[in-house]
Amino acid sequence: MAGFRNGRGRDNRPPQQQPQQAPYGYNAAPPPYPQQQWPPQAPQGAPQRAPQGYGEPEYFGDPYPQQHPGTANNPGHTQAFSIHDDPYGDAAAYQAGAAPVVPTGPRLPWKALLSGIVLRPAPTFLQMRDHPVWGPALVVTFLYGLLAIFGFDKARDEAINATLSTAIPYVLMTGAGFVVAGLILGAVTHTLARQLGGDGSWQPTVGLSMLIMSITDAPRLIFAVFLGGENGLVQVLGWATWLAAGALFTLMVSRSHDLPWPKALGASAIQLIALLSLIKLGTL
Repeated sequence: MAGFRNGRGRDNRPPQQQPQQAPYGYNAAPPPYPQQQWPPQAPQGAPQRAPQGYGEPEYFGDPYPQQHPGTANNPGHTQAFSIHDDPYGDAAAYQAGAAPVVPTGPRLPWKALLSGIVLRPAPTFLQMRDHPVWGPALVVTFLYGLLAIFGFDKARDEAINATLSTAIPYVLMTGAGFVVAGLILGAVTHTLARQLGGDGSWQPTVGLSMLIMSITDAPRLIFAVFLGGENGLVQVLGWATWLAAGALFTLMVSRSHDLPWPKALGASAIQLIALLSLIKLGTL
């Protein structure tokens, strides 16, 4: 503190010896070194810059750089868009595998559903892709299983020759077994469709696959009940209905999971092979 009281650290020269400071805004006395030209002149060949006022900060670089397309989105660069431009592309463009924005349609009653699978398969599958069909699927598959036992020659003879108390549980168990098999095969088809990029729900896929399995085999089963499984007409109907089932499975998976038909057919392959080996080849 003593140093500050004695004035140490300050300029103690008499007032008359202190240099006069120029008012703010005026240039001071010329410095002892040679005065340079202001603003400095750029070398020949260098890009010219606009002169700046004295006392203003100097900004290095081109004040109006040319924007290149590759640097529009780099840090420090901006890209202008008009009001109607979408920098991320067309937002309404279709994307494969995307879920539908709006429901595809109201739920069809069971009569329209069953007839639509046969007469109008494409719009029916598209309209029912978001609606479970457990009621029609379980009932139709169970009834199909009750009659399917009579399409096999050996099983039909055993059921006819057995007593009533033995035949009824046997037939009921066969119907329940077809329902369980339909559920398992439909779940496998749905899982494969999702693995291949599908976006459909499992309930409509499983229910519709059970209906396809039962409805497509109905013509063969009707003739097999009366003519037997070894009949030539029954065998021809068996192969024809199997091909029809393959077409309907492919169409259903394609509409329900928004997949191209090769992937839809691949997702249905295991179910088709199982139906051929368990039902069709069993009668052939």
